Amino acid sequence: MSHAHTRRTALTTGALLGVGALLGAAAPAGATGSVLTEHRLSDRLVELTLNSPALGGRSTVALLTPRGWDRRRPGDRWPTLYLFAGGDGDHTTWTSLFDVQDLAELRDVLVVMPGMPLFGFWTDWWNHGEGGSPEVRTYFLREVVPLVEQNYGAGPNRAAAGESQGGFGALGLAARVTGLFGAVAAFGAPVHPVRHPEMWLSGAKFVGVDGYAIFGDPWEQWKTWLDWDPYHHARGLRRTPVYLASGDGTPGPLDGDEPDPHIPGTEKWVALADDGVVSVTEAVCGEETRMLSDRLTSLGAPVTTHIYPGGHTGTYGHRELRHALPMLTAALRR
Repeated sequence: MSHAHTRRTALTTGALLGVGALLGAAAPAGATGSVLTEHRLSDRLVELTLNSPALGGRSTVALLTPRGWDRRRPGDRWPTLYLFAGGDGDHTTWTSLFDVQDLAELRDVLVVMPGMPLFGFWTDWWNHGEGGSPEVRTYFLREVVPLVEQNYGAGPNRAAAGESQGGFGALGLAARVTGLFGAVAAFGAPVHPVRHPEMWLSGAKFVGVDGYAIFGDPWEQWKTWLDWDPYHHARGLRRTPVYLASGDGTPGPLDGDEPDPHIPGTEKWVALADDGVVSVTEAVCGEETRMLSDRLTSLGAPVTTHIYPGGHTGTYGHRELRHALPMLTAALRR
């Protein structure tokens, strides 16, 4: 995107009201969180520490700033790409591993990279029927988006991408909040988790998280699982350009040095895996990606899908984000 295409528009009263209308009752225009500190990490990278009522503590959001951002005036706005962290919640992966700061296409885009609690799944947790924090979806809609739009130059032209659980979050938010994003991409993501609940419950236990607190028991609280499932909400993506990418679990050129760890509780899916599969987690993500792709195609949705040899621990998000960028930036220019 050239400098001439930088989107800097005055935030009128009508536009401010439009944010509240777009996000609806789930996210009023006024932010419910607050910024505690701002720390400049480099000439373009700024890190915010937030007080987050939704998460019940502090959180971190990184901003990759566009040209002219340091000289911004009240009302200046830029097209905004939101990048969602994976299951480890580490927002720094986008700059440390995927090098988004090197992408010329994002030089005139504000890139917002929120952190997330470990295995937070970009979901307001069920918490055994009690609700309450962590409310990760609410954190994004009520805290992150309003704060960056009111104070840091984020504009109403939004797109989103995410790896693994971040892809689940980006798709789920786009499907459930109509018009939130102009385009969305997901890389190696659990996009139909109700199909393989044992995988994600076992993964949570493996990292020390109570998976049943996230969505509940898949048999007792199956309606909750369905309510968060992007496949179940595929109709909400009919008018949103979607890029889906996933490995098939077989060895690929960008796999990490270490193989995927064995996760106790996934033996069923290991036994059912095709010959040659070395990453059952990515094989399951690939199966779910195909299912969502077929569903979107049947709905006439604008979906592009890339299934490739590869596992879950490599750097495929680096490559796939670059494949998705033309679609994402086209949405930001509208």
